[in-house]
Amino acid sequence: MNGMEFFAYHGCLLEEQASGNHFFVDLAMDYDMEKASDSDDLHDALNYAEVYELVKEEMAIQSHLLEHLCSRILNKLFECFVQLNSADLCIAKLNPPISGKMQSVSVSKKRSRSE
Repeated sequence: MNGMEFFAYHGCLLEEQASGNHFFVDLAMDYDMEKASDSDDLHDALNYAEVYELVKEEMAIQSHLLEHLCSRILNKLFECFVQLNSADLCIAKLNPPISGKMQSVSVSKKRSRSE
């Protein structure tokens, strides 16, 4: 799931918490898709719409650090989707409040169910 876009209020600075910012989220997931491949039935697959809603809900909960936000989203994904084997999540904050011109800062984290 690439390029999910959200407006949220994550950051350590009061300005970020008050005015918000734009974020992009990329999520790669691995799960056993053999059953869905054979059945062609959404009930046997990992439902991307449900995953999106989970990410959207977590993005709405304010965090100071992207690292914390990233871990929280991954924890929730593994809690809610038992078929998930591993996930790789990247969260990018556009135009961060850093002196100097910069398109974005991002944090990435990989997690597998065995961790």
